[in-house]
Amino acid sequence: MSVIVTDIGFRADDFDGDIIPLAEAAEAAVSVELAPDADPQALVGRLTALKLIAINFPSFADGRGFTIARQLRRMGYQGRLRARGHVISDQYAMARRSGFDEVEISAEQAARQPETEWMFRADWQNHDYQARLRKD
Repeated sequence: MSVIVTDIGFRADDFDGDIIPLAEAAEAAVSVELAPDADPQALVGRLTALKLIAINFPSFADGRGFTIARQLRRMGYQGRLRARGHVISDQYAMARRSGFDEVEISAEQAARQPETEWMFRADWQNHDYQARLRKD
């Protein structure tokens, strides 16, 4: 079982459908999962049809998913964007700034990093480098 993390806390996954790896997804798929080495350009022409794109993070040290998320948003994707896998609470603000709407973690990770740790970083818009500079 997984836990979805948003700016308002932990919740159950409410997405109704299968998230299919891009290599296996048919053109009619409404949700896909991208590997960290995927080329977002492969989704050109399909972005408006996709309700959810999940980007896999195989390790918290692998930040390629943040770049893919930013590229998808710049390409005009307006649907639900999910970071999936080994994202830690310290990376939540970066995930949100990159364009992710939510993070999917395992129940085991949620037990190790409780909701309070994630919520500490939920005010991601006001706690970045530029915001700190503007306060001075």
